[in-house]
Amino acid sequence: MIPRPITITGGRLVLPRGEPQPGAIRLVDGRIAALGDIASGPDDIVIKAGGALITPGLVDLGVFAIDKPAFHFGGITRAALMPDQGPPLDHPARVRFAALSGKPDMWIHPLAAATRGLEGSELAELALMREAGARAVATGRRWIGDSGVMARLLSYCAMLDLVVVTHAEDAGMTGNAVATAGEMATRLGLPSAPAQAEALAVARDIALAELTGAHVHFRQVTTAAALDLVRAAKTRGIRVTAGVSPAHFMLSDLELADFRTFSRMSPPLRQDADRRAVIDAIADGTIDVITSGHDPRGPEDKRLPFVDAEPGMAGAETLLPLTLTLVRDGRIDLARAFDLLAANPARLLKVDAGLLAIGAQADIAIIDPARPWVVNSGKMAASAGNTPFDRRPVEGRVTALFKGGTQIG
Repeated sequence: MIPRPITITGGRLVLPRGEPQPGAIRLVDGRIAALGDIASGPDDIVIKAGGALITPGLVDLGVFAIDKPAFHFGGITRAALMPDQGPPLDHPARVRFAALSGKPDMWIHPLAAATRGLEGSELAELALMREAGARAVATGRRWIGDSGVMARLLSYCAMLDLVVVTHAEDAGMTGNAVATAGEMATRLGLPSAPAQAEALAVARDIALAELTGAHVHFRQVTTAAALDLVRAAKTRGIRVTAGVSPAHFMLSDLELADFRTFSRMSPPLRQDADRRAVIDAIADGTIDVITSGHDPRGPEDKRLPFVDAEPGMAGAETLLPLTLTLVRDGRIDLARAFDLLAANPARLLKVDAGLLAIGAQADIAIIDPARPWVVNSGKMAASAGNTPFDRRPVEGRVTALFKGGTQIG
């Protein structure tokens, strides 16, 4: 049965440039057929937005679990799944299964494991995994320490036209560290590593990206020194992009007080000067993507001594409202916010979504940007509520979501 066209009226369209524009959008056969000052067709389902924002669905670049209720709550219609699964996504059959696992109301774009077992030594069957549905290649939670392996990986991915998503921490420097070296780690007696471990990893991978011509995407860049390297590399025309999660522009290592394991991240939370540098990098275009890093962890992983707890947070539901704080603070506008949340990650994954444009996939969210709510870890839609933002008041809520022109829920 062919679904009826949908026209959403009375909203404010968040377009790739400029301020939101009053108008309507028409969805036909799973794609955007018209937008702006348009009228609905005689057989259309008409939905009134009531002055809310009409935006592209969010594209979350780098989640660790398929968690559809949390994604839908947060306005996410596509998510790139990290290869750190059990077993890892290092085989075409596993990639193919992951690519089909969310449809039809959620599209999962698997990231192929760069190496077999994510062990950093032997390249996986990247071309076969691309044919099976992998949209990019990722090193997982770990950095590939062998520069020869990384150079071969980048050369191969340059030929395959695949982005390499890399973790940016020099493992030789970080070891078993769980915090950033500094006053807080010292006071708590936590194993720590200097923030420069990130800059070392970024510098090496930028050099190899320049050598091979490959596109390297640093999934999270969280320190001023590493951001300076990315900024300079972009100026020189090297194919690098960078992402970050809201935790690293909202929180500092002060959150580790009282050994709060919900604040244990990978990379770890940084000092406040680095947090401010991340915001500056978002504002000036150095950072291209804001990702949730969604990684739901139950009490068996988090209710432990700090050094034994697993890193990560359930971030899908808070991705949108926390990014909107940057808009309210005047650091970015709404168009830039949805570049970071939708258009840029879609471009990296090479999918025709992430923006409001005629012919694009009809992945659409209706958002009330001023709607207040309070984050409650005990009532989250995620499979586990491990968030450092528990009890924090936020603004911005998805009121309706459409995947491929069909309303979800």
